[in-house]
Amino acid sequence: MTDALSRRASDVRVIALLSLAHGSSHFFHLILPPMFPWLKDAFALNYAELGLLMSVFFVVSAMVQAASGFLVDRIGARPVLFAGVGLLALAALMFSQSHGYVMLIFGAVIAGCGNGIFHPVDFTLINHKISPPNLPYAYSMHGVTGYLGWAAAPAFMVAITELSDWRIAFLSAAALEAIVLLILWLNKSQLIDDVKARQEQSDSHAQAANPGGIPTSAFAFLKLTAVWLCWVFFFFSMATTSSLQSFAPSALLKIYDVPVSVGSYFITLLALGSAGGTLLGGYLASKIQLPEKIVTTCLIFTTAICLLLATGIAPLDLIPIFFVGIGIGFGVIAPSRDLLVKSATPQGVAGRVYGIIYSGIDLGAAIGPFIFGFFMDAGLPRALFIGIALFQLMIIVMAFKVSSNAKRASA
Repeated sequence: MTDALSRRASDVRVIALLSLAHGSSHFFHLILPPMFPWLKDAFALNYAELGLLMSVFFVVSAMVQAASGFLVDRIGARPVLFAGVGLLALAALMFSQSHGYVMLIFGAVIAGCGNGIFHPVDFTLINHKISPPNLPYAYSMHGVTGYLGWAAAPAFMVAITELSDWRIAFLSAAALEAIVLLILWLNKSQLIDDVKARQEQSDSHAQAANPGGIPTSAFAFLKLTAVWLCWVFFFFSMATTSSLQSFAPSALLKIYDVPVSVGSYFITLLALGSAGGTLLGGYLASKIQLPEKIVTTCLIFTTAICLLLATGIAPLDLIPIFFVGIGIGFGVIAPSRDLLVKSATPQGVAGRVYGIIYSGIDLGAAIGPFIFGFFMDAGLPRALFIGIALFQLMIIVMAFKVSSNAKRASA
């Protein structure tokens, strides 16, 4: 009993630290979009240029994420985590001192470098330090804090900007990330990553799969169909979320005459709904154990809401509820999504697999806002919600393909 309680306490501490770091990375996903109206006026930018800032951020993050997975498997997760958090703080500092579009681009590059390390780090540590019975709950809490980071950023940035100005808002974001780095450093003993043990596990798994054969290449996992199916799944997932976060306030202004400041708080409601949905999703994932069905049910629901918003006839009083509903649907999916990925991940190479798969998130986040920025400039705000609905249909298809592929591999 004592060992079980000690193990649970250790799990809780690790989950709390990783969830804090993950929440801070998601907070930085949304420190730029709420500032779009102020940056647009300050530097005379258009929506396509603003969307390009997010594209730069996520393209860089995608490249760093793929590379950082290999780095995590070589030197361990902890030093990579510290570097990423520090880079995010530096990026916010650069945004606060920007005097033109070029400096904003440089800030986006630095932020992308910092953001790119989190999924390989977090999921490597979760999969190797959390006991199997607690994994669904670890995925759930990890996801919840990500959504809470999304929820906090618009409210935090807009509130400080309205009280002071946008430069002070970015400086405040830098200070918050510095505090996160300090907390992680003070608890660094909880984040030790046994790289040697993971390497031995990988070698043992490869030997069992290919007894007496030629040693497996470090890139052998790239031949697995399931890895690329997961990549596509994540691509469409994040293209959906980032497009909604970036342009929903502006689209609602044009379709429903909802002020941008009010629309920004709807993004907070979206994230809070996602946080609650993720808690429910962790429970459902541990009990139902049919992740593809959970994904399908939720996305049919959220697709219907998006199509209703696109019509322009949705009652204004219900729009906040619709955003909460979309968030709940997105959140319920998250733990099932992570279990689908784990089922496709070979033993001992979690860092590099998660690095590649989750680079799909970053590329989707880069391309989505870039595409819909052109639609917004063209005066087609309804296309935002229609396009998001189409992306969600693609996610449903990919979920079933990942699940069926994983079942064939385990048969």
